[in-house]
Amino acid sequence: MTKRKIIKINEERCNGCGVCISNCPEGAIQVIDGKARLISDFFCDGLGTCIGHCPQDAITTEERNAELYNEKKVIENIIKAGEKTILAHLNHLKNHGEKTYLKQALEVLKEKKIEVPFKEDTMSSHQPCRCPGAKAMDFSAEKKEEKTESGVQPSQLRQWPVQLHLISPNTSYFKGKDVLFVADCAAYALGDFHRDYLKEKSLAIACPKLDSNLESYLQKLTALIDDAQISSLTVMTMHVPCCRGLLTLAQQAASRASRNLSIKSIVVGIKGTIIREETLS
Repeated sequence: MTKRKIIKINEERCNGCGVCISNCPEGAIQVIDGKARLISDFFCDGLGTCIGHCPQDAITTEERNAELYNEKKVIENIIKAGEKTILAHLNHLKNHGEKTYLKQALEVLKEKKIEVPFKEDTMSSHQPCRCPGAKAMDFSAEKKEEKTESGVQPSQLRQWPVQLHLISPNTSYFKGKDVLFVADCAAYALGDFHRDYLKEKSLAIACPKLDSNLESYLQKLTALIDDAQISSLTVMTMHVPCCRGLLTLAQQAASRASRNLSIKSIVVGIKGTIIREETLS
């Protein structure tokens, strides 16, 4: 029996934003059914790198007695969380090349007559789970569509500063305006960002993964809705898990505000395509 630190997730506070995922080096956390879940005690080192990035303060560490890793006991505990969590754990073992533990887990499922749609083949070597937002990819060799536009394209930026920590909701360029709230990376991914999205809008940019003091972001967004009485709020995020926190912040601000304001969500793929556009009530 060994006492060690391990993270503990408060499901009542967790809103499923996914910010913790990219800040867990071991890939021990996944968002399943709208909640962050520790899918395997085995991969949690207890250092708590995810804690400081949780905007809901839903993650803490606890010190508890734990036996040497026992896959049969782990999978029996995971079974209680349902099929999706079971699959997440099995895939986690598979991706880390833990063939012995995977075999033990499948034996327990078979003994308990629990069937899940899992394929045991194509076991890989050790490949730590990583957030897609941090995965290195090179698509420079891909053929790009070239447009025939010529001349210098004018900037559509209407104000400065643009970083949410630096702006004031009370400035004139926000009052009654259409506001574009953008993840830092989005403008670099979208070739026509200025022309198609920024034009005639006021801008605020942020990164839910790397920025600190997200509570101040929540306060400023709420002030933009109530005090600046902005006309509309469009949230543009990248199609990676850690970016969802930006939309969550906007939705929380809208729920705190006394004015009713719908939010438009635009999700951008890493290759500059629009994955999804929708208006949220």
